[in-house]
Amino acid sequence: MIFEVFLWPQRYELFVYLCNDMLETLKKYWGYESFRPLQQEIITSLLEGRDTLAILPTGGGKSVCFQVPAMMREGICLVISPLVALMKDQIQNLSRRGIKALTVHSGMTAREIDITLDNAIYGQYKFLYVSPERLQSNLFRTRLQMMDVCMIVVDEAHCISQWGYDFRPDYLEIAAIRPIAGENVPIAALTATATPKVAEDIMAKLNFRKPNLIRGSFVRPNLSYRFRKAEDKLGKLLEVCNALTGSGIVYASKRRGTEDLARFLQSQSISADCYHAGMDRARRNEVQDAWMRGDVRIIVATNAFGMGIDKPDVRFVCHYDMPSTLEGYFQEAGRAGRDGEQAWAVLLWNDSDVRRLRQIVRTTFPPLEYIRDIYQKVFQYLNIAYEEGKGTSRKFVIEEFARHYRLNAATAYSAVKYIEQSGYWTLTEEMDIPSKLNFRISRDALYRIQLSNYGLDTFIKVLMRTYTGLFSGYVPIDEERIARNGHYAVDVVRERLEYLARRDIVNYIPGFKASLLHLTLERLTEDNLRLPQSEYRERIERHTSHLEAMISVAQAPDSERVPMMLSYFGEE
Repeated sequence: MIFEVFLWPQRYELFVYLCNDMLETLKKYWGYESFRPLQQEIITSLLEGRDTLAILPTGGGKSVCFQVPAMMREGICLVISPLVALMKDQIQNLSRRGIKALTVHSGMTAREIDITLDNAIYGQYKFLYVSPERLQSNLFRTRLQMMDVCMIVVDEAHCISQWGYDFRPDYLEIAAIRPIAGENVPIAALTATATPKVAEDIMAKLNFRKPNLIRGSFVRPNLSYRFRKAEDKLGKLLEVCNALTGSGIVYASKRRGTEDLARFLQSQSISADCYHAGMDRARRNEVQDAWMRGDVRIIVATNAFGMGIDKPDVRFVCHYDMPSTLEGYFQEAGRAGRDGEQAWAVLLWNDSDVRRLRQIVRTTFPPLEYIRDIYQKVFQYLNIAYEEGKGTSRKFVIEEFARHYRLNAATAYSAVKYIEQSGYWTLTEEMDIPSKLNFRISRDALYRIQLSNYGLDTFIKVLMRTYTGLFSGYVPIDEERIARNGHYAVDVVRERLEYLARRDIVNYIPGFKASLLHLTLERLTEDNLRLPQSEYRERIERHTSHLEAMISVAQAPDSERVPMMLSYFGEE
């Protein structure tokens, strides 16, 4: 709906009062003198206590739309966000403005989560960032009842429709916390891309008390869209990178592809590096920081990169592989030209892309008989008998599982996620499991070792200054933190911890990346497993329609593409 004009005198006076207060808050914390288009309307709607869905193009300033009204109200703002990196980025931005914010994420220990939730209740914090999966825990819901929540925010709200029906079903359960947080607490949903149908779905799934949609135009006058059919994609990519100056992003569909493309650009004397979720956290941060500073001109990445990245001077975004949806394409292309200066979005495609995307449908939606077989194989792989396993969690790496049974990893993953949708288990995202450490010997025995070995004495003192509780149980540790505190190289820290473990002085479990499979129910027999067929067919149809829309736009004449994209998102 279009935001209504204020006609009544009382409403006008309220509007003027709110405008002055909003501008004062904006200037105090963000240093701006005025709002961008539609920001003021969105903020006013939320301050009036109205559930609001705001659709603004990438670079439209969505964060300000909920952060300003949260600063103007008493209590803490609960922000539901899809990615840990996105949460951390926003918290850093708020901290730089003197605003206190917290996050709860999968890399934290139970004790750290406990302390964070206490701070959200009793501390002077304004924002608490969590994932949708966190909302389902009994601990979180119990603490939520004690919080003074002023607003619930669903950032990147298109994930409700894009991910909720596929691999993150907890997105569909967000509305369940509304009665716990308070019936009168408004909810704000924000996204850069949503078709009219998706917008309706978002508002329905979040139980909007009254539909209130504020939609900005998808037209970006400074952003030029170029679709190029190219059999020699490498040659065309080189041409694009040489023709367009300034900072750029190149998107590729596979992790290995980002590495190959970065090496190719480097071989052509172009400053480039790669970024994908398979790299360790320190390396990802190093690449991202170098690109943000301008030390690296072009970053070649999978779509794991970019959400929440605030770099306004990106001059071009080039898609080396065609995305599977227009929603994804618009999100990624929109990261160019956020400073309002001329920028380009270039998509390279050929008939192989079309075949690849249609093949993905067959890979993503295997037959139900295959899914039933995967269900039993998972339990066999985990060595769990029939009618056992309920309530337990196991480390589960889909690539290792697929290799064990000689399966296509992508197809097996799709089957595992559909079984999750049906409520039989939950597979977490791949996350960094921290290293753990504890002392195996007594304090007296350790003291004798320290007296006889000066080198170890110094290192052990660093460990004990950095972490407490090492004698009473396993403590999560960060080798990088130990290295900083002791002025060591990280590799030296790991070597010394391994040496202490070999001498039976400590128990040291190095960190690793893994997913966890939480078994909601015990293992069922083939006859008792129920997989809803009608819902599965709907998912296939929905996915196929998104895919064909992307292909149609790519294959359309140049003059028709932008009107087709705007029409897809409900704009003439």
